[in-house]
Amino acid sequence: MARSEHPDDIERDDAPAFTSKDGAERGEAAPNGESSVSGVAVTINRPAGELYAYWRDFQNLATFMQNVQAIEVHDRDRSHWTVAGPNGQYEWDAIVTEDVDGERIGWRAENSDVPNSGWVSFHEAAPGRGTVVTSMIAYSPLAGIFGKLVAKVTQKEPAIQSRRDLRRFKQLMETGEIATTTPPNREPKS
Repeated sequence: MARSEHPDDIERDDAPAFTSKDGAERGEAAPNGESSVSGVAVTINRPAGELYAYWRDFQNLATFMQNVQAIEVHDRDRSHWTVAGPNGQYEWDAIVTEDVDGERIGWRAENSDVPNSGWVSFHEAAPGRGTVVTSMIAYSPLAGIFGKLVAKVTQKEPAIQSRRDLRRFKQLMETGEIATTTPPNREPKS
C-alpha cells in the first residue's frame, strides 16, 4: 500500500476513487468535472459476455432501470434518454465514449440540464462465481447540493437509483424476472 498524505498515517488501499470518503479524491473519479460521483458493484451469476451484450443493447436498460422512461437508440454510439427526476422529466443525448467488447462501456451526456457521465464494467469473478459488474456515475445536480438533497428525499438520486438498478439487473439476469414487494391485486377475503 502507498503512504497517504492524510493525518495519523492512514494508509490508502486500492479501492476505486469513487468509494473514497475524501471528497477531493472522489472528485478525481469524475471524468468531466461533475460535482457528485457514485459507484456500486454487484456479483451476478452469469458470464461477463452475456451481461455485456444485454447491457450494450441500450433499449434493454429500461427493463430494469426504474426511472428510465424511454431510450431511443440512434446508432451504436448515440442514444436519446428520457428519465424521471425529482421535479419532472429530464432528457439528454448519450454518447458512448468507451466500448471494450465484453468488458466495459463508458458514456457522457450532451445537451443535458443534468450533466452526467459514467461507465459500467464486467469482470469475471473467481471461477464459478459469475461476474462482478461495477457501475460509476458522475453528475452535477440542478441547484447544487439543494438539488441533490431533493433528489435523495424523493428517492431519485443517481447513487440510490444505481444501487437499486444493479440489484434489479442481477435479479433479471439470474432468474429472468424482477422481484417486487408490491402485493398482487386481490379481492379482500370475506
